[in-house]
Amino acid sequence: MTKWGTLPRVLLNFFIMAKGQYLTQEGLEKLREELNHMISVERPAISKAIAEARDKGDLSENAEYDAAREAQGLLELKISKLQDLIANAKIIDESKISTEQVGMLNKVTVKNLKTGARMVFTLVGESEANLAEGKLAVSTPIGKALFGRKKGEVVDVNAPAGIIKFEILEISI
Repeated sequence: MTKWGTLPRVLLNFFIMAKGQYLTQEGLEKLREELNHMISVERPAISKAIAEARDKGDLSENAEYDAAREAQGLLELKISKLQDLIANAKIIDESKISTEQVGMLNKVTVKNLKTGARMVFTLVGESEANLAEGKLAVSTPIGKALFGRKKGEVVDVNAPAGIIKFEILEISI
């Protein structure tokens, strides 16, 4: 019997994707736009590059053809993953977001108890995470530690540098 840790990465990713990922409506629309761009712009461009490389003769020694075919394979993989993500997405109803405890789409203000630094994060799904915008994936160590906690609680985050203690100062929408 196979253990989860020994499954090939591709199969493990498949099982993770199959359960669905939480997205905002805005995040879902961005993914749809990205998918549409890949299908309507990038796919025809790669097909054209393959045709041009094929016209140059012997395919066995044609580096342009090989590169174009490899790009096509990578693009098709990306398209397939995006289609799966969109098909299995779970849309968060923003009208039902509570500020009683930390959850998806909550803006959380925390204080690092060692340094005194204050940080503000909005918890989102993995595909919407962007640390520059303060959007933190709920699957990260900080996101996992904060999720389900209440204002005033102190949480321990297992980070590569060791355990970091954060106090939850505020939960908002």
